[in-house]
Amino acid sequence: MRFRSYDILKAFDVVATNLSITKAAEALNQSKGAISYQINKLETELGFYLFERTKSKLVLTEAGRRLWHVSQTALNQIDQEIKALRSFATDSVSVGVLTYFSSRWLSPRLTQFFESNAGISLRMVPLNSIDRLDSAGVDMAILWGIEEWQNYSSELLLPTPAFPTANHSIAQHAKEAGIAEAIQKFPLLGDSSGNAAWKAWYQAAGMDYVPSFPNLTMLDSNSRVQAVIDGQGIALWDDLISPEIGAGLLYPLTDIKLENAGYYVVFPKDELSVSAKVFLDWLKKQE
Repeated sequence: MRFRSYDILKAFDVVATNLSITKAAEALNQSKGAISYQINKLETELGFYLFERTKSKLVLTEAGRRLWHVSQTALNQIDQEIKALRSFATDSVSVGVLTYFSSRWLSPRLTQFFESNAGISLRMVPLNSIDRLDSAGVDMAILWGIEEWQNYSSELLLPTPAFPTANHSIAQHAKEAGIAEAIQKFPLLGDSSGNAAWKAWYQAAGMDYVPSFPNLTMLDSNSRVQAVIDGQGIALWDDLISPEIGAGLLYPLTDIKLENAGYYVVFPKDELSVSAKVFLDWLKKQE
């Protein structure tokens, strides 16, 4: 948990590092207005300006440079101490996870974890995108992906080749006209990667990525399942969708699969707490 003064000082540190409100907002996953408010509030409380503001850039004042130097050391010490305390004192692990994956794969297995790790509490946080990992305040996340996760450590948890799926009506059209015609005729539903997964599937299929419809991106995976059932388009899914396939709600459109897709455990490159390591080790042993 972070307290407000820490957040304001952190915002100042990131703005000073980048000399840009926009870049700081992107780095902290906050709005530019929120960052500007925190800097103004800090300057008001301190009674002096930290930045000289021009039309093109920010420049640290002498007072700002001195405070930045001290804050960097202080923030680093605070972060290191928090990590140390978590490593030795925490018995709670926060996990960001796709609700789709949690309900279909993770949740049925958690009883086994608690049977052998009764002293560790788990906090599950719905998380759809790597972009929110830092701001979600979690120790790790379980996300679907097709490649390495830049700026993070990651381990492949469950390989799940992905294939195009649709409802009965669209699947019937694909059967009659062919998959190439179907993916041109109907919208392609994207996930948090936007169209990256579809581009990779097109490449695996030996086709150029030239969809005729704009992608419909739906970050929530359960909503995307329902959207496909409702006939809103075609989506890439994996074997976790077998209940819907078995019930005749969804249909695979082709045997061509995105073979390198799967669910990854993604976490900061910093040291994990002891409890987080225990949970990660347990995850890797699951089938």
